[in-house]
Amino acid sequence: MAAIDLAQPPKKKPVNFSNLLLGGGLNMFEVTTLGQPLEVIKTHMAANRGDNIVTAFKKTWGRGGVFGFYQGLIPWAWIEASTKGAVLMFVASEAEYHARTFGAGPFAAGISGGVIGGVAQAYATMGFCTCMKTVEITRHKQASTGVKPQGTWSVFADIYRKEGIAGINRGVNAVAIRQMTNWGSRFGLSRLAEQGIRKATGKGEGERLSALEKIGASVVGGGLSAWNQPIEVIRVEMQSKKADPNRPKNLTVAKAAKYIYENNGLKGLYRGVTPRIGLGVWQTVCMVGLGDMAKEAVAKLTGETPTGKH
Repeated sequence: MAAIDLAQPPKKKPVNFSNLLLGGGLNMFEVTTLGQPLEVIKTHMAANRGDNIVTAFKKTWGRGGVFGFYQGLIPWAWIEASTKGAVLMFVASEAEYHARTFGAGPFAAGISGGVIGGVAQAYATMGFCTCMKTVEITRHKQASTGVKPQGTWSVFADIYRKEGIAGINRGVNAVAIRQMTNWGSRFGLSRLAEQGIRKATGKGEGERLSALEKIGASVVGGGLSAWNQPIEVIRVEMQSKKADPNRPKNLTVAKAAKYIYENNGLKGLYRGVTPRIGLGVWQTVCMVGLGDMAKEAVAKLTGETPTGKH
């Protein structure tokens, strides 16, 4: 292993237009295809913890057929998909650079960048987007009782008038914890999986993994990172518009966790974990599997070669 020259000053990773275009484009493709349907099923199961995945599918279909699986896509999932990558890349680049200046190694600096970038994602753009997606997915059940649902912008304005910024960002602390643990665990677990693949195939550290091997490592990392599903269920409970007279007022992360555990036990905190693993696999296939082809297309379009991971 080559020694790291500690005297060499750390350099910031470049964040250019082609990186942002690539990340936004891949995220938009992912969420518009299988991403949002899996998100809807996952959210339904987290909000209705007595429903299994088959029941969740049937009830979602009953709310509008195919379109029922795309509730919250426009505009909230599209806003989130097109902006979260840029926020992550800018903040993670800065955080990683400063971590290196304080003496952190590449691995620790990379995790630090991902964790801080994930937190920034939550508070900058994902907080209100995930809140409004959850509102859309849970509130549309009103249609089955004969109550005509409001339009999405009308609901947004109504929440803002009554509760202000805090209302449209309800559950943002849970989103921040989820993003922070997601990026930290995905990074570490994917690297461990890569090491296992190298050992199994006899490839050295300097040799490139094939696209299938990279997808395999990332799928393992993404799937195992679903260990933090309880915080996702807590986030949904905090943001849900499902009528529940027993739900405590002014839920915090701790209050929501206690409420879910008392009513549904430990199993309740892991409702929706199966579609979430599926979502992680699909995200990986899109970002890793299609990444190389997308890089070539973006390079031709902009004249810049994307260099960062997405």
